[in-house]
Amino acid sequence: MDHLQTEARNSASTELDELTPLQFVRLMSAEDAKVVPAVAAQAATIARAIEVISERLRAGGRLVYIGAGTSGRLGVLDASECPPTFNSPPSMVVGVIAGGATALTRAIEGAEDRAELAAQDLAAISFSSKDVLVGIATSGRTPYVLAAVEQARRAGAFTIGLSCNPDSDVGARADLAITPVVGPEVLSGSTRLKAGTATKLVLNMLSTGAMVRLGKTYGNLMVDVRATNEKLRHRTNRIIREATGLDDAAAATLLETCAGELKTAIVSQLAGVPAADARDRLRRANGRVRAAVGTNGKNGHAARASGSGDVVLGIDGGGTRTIALLATRGPRTGDWTLLGRGESGPSNRQAVGTPAALGALDEAINGAFCAAGRVRASVRAACLGLAGAGRPGDQEVVREWAARVALAGTVDVIEDAALLLAAGTPHGWGVAVVAGTGSMAFARSADGRTARARRLGAAAR
Repeated sequence: MDHLQTEARNSASTELDELTPLQFVRLMSAEDAKVVPAVAAQAATIARAIEVISERLRAGGRLVYIGAGTSGRLGVLDASECPPTFNSPPSMVVGVIAGGATALTRAIEGAEDRAELAAQDLAAISFSSKDVLVGIATSGRTPYVLAAVEQARRAGAFTIGLSCNPDSDVGARADLAITPVVGPEVLSGSTRLKAGTATKLVLNMLSTGAMVRLGKTYGNLMVDVRATNEKLRHRTNRIIREATGLDDAAAATLLETCAGELKTAIVSQLAGVPAADARDRLRRANGRVRAAVGTNGKNGHAARASGSGDVVLGIDGGGTRTIALLATRGPRTGDWTLLGRGESGPSNRQAVGTPAALGALDEAINGAFCAAGRVRASVRAACLGLAGAGRPGDQEVVREWAARVALAGTVDVIEDAALLLAAGTPHGWGVAVVAGTGSMAFARSADGRTARARRLGAAAR
């Protein structure tokens, strides 16, 4: 225990009992300010976790949090907030705490050390290979959580270890480690403080990010709500007005016509179709309002809501990094204007796997929109030049992902070497050589025939 940062003494608070209330508050505030940067440093890993979680949820799996003490309570809290926020089934996100429900309000001595209970608790919720387990242990070494992660891996599930200590046991045993290192607590060893805050921030991101990807929102509006009481009718009316530009009375009439179904009402209004057609569009779009509306919104408000009809997206994804560029073209001059640039880690599926590669694409795209000062939205067209995407099957995986996230009206997926030909030759044919993390030559003839040669590793210099 002595080597754990969460157990170490904080040099800034050694005289804690001598401080005035104002000094104490200022000290706590200064220490708490370290939490957000620590979580932000884990952005790429959290994004990959969101990608995996959303895919598992879409396929019928569940997100299961498990922990002891404060960690377990935070998991149960986040899980319990998902149904009222996103209208998700209570079984979709589940919180499990060592010691059971009693441990939510009273410490159960020794519960965190009883590793044998982890398998029993997972069996009690019929945990399966389709699920994702997030093992929460700020110390990184809680026996109950370590046993749960090991049991989940044996079951074939995807496992995530969340800890606030570097090189933790839970991170080493999980498929993915999220490690916001916040340093020693103001009150030594009291991980309900900074470590607990960091844990809550990460859980907020995991559940909210996954639900957004499942189509539970339209922009930043909570649209997966059915108006079953007066309070919800007022809320849904306001959301319809914000999404469509209708007035109060028209929004109420629209909602009544659509049987209180908020998503159906928004799609019906923005796409200019009857409720039955709106429901069908939502079904085909996997519940995503933006994709269901498409690019044919019938009024100006719809065009603003769907955002970026005049913008195109270009992505260069390799084995080392991924770069996304947003640009628009002047209607008169035809000149291109760069709006934003985003960068992330590798997106070569062959090297890092599908979840990590798609997570890197998402991160780079989000970065480009952020740099452009725009809310992420579907663009007119996107071209993704990706390492490891030379085969039709690989390209189809990316195209399916692009369709799920409503990336663009038109999506083209090509291997990265083709970008060189497009940029460096006047007619898009010739020979391109890539000498990066991997090395290859790509050729295209004037009549469209292609050939390629590869070698492992970087080219000799």
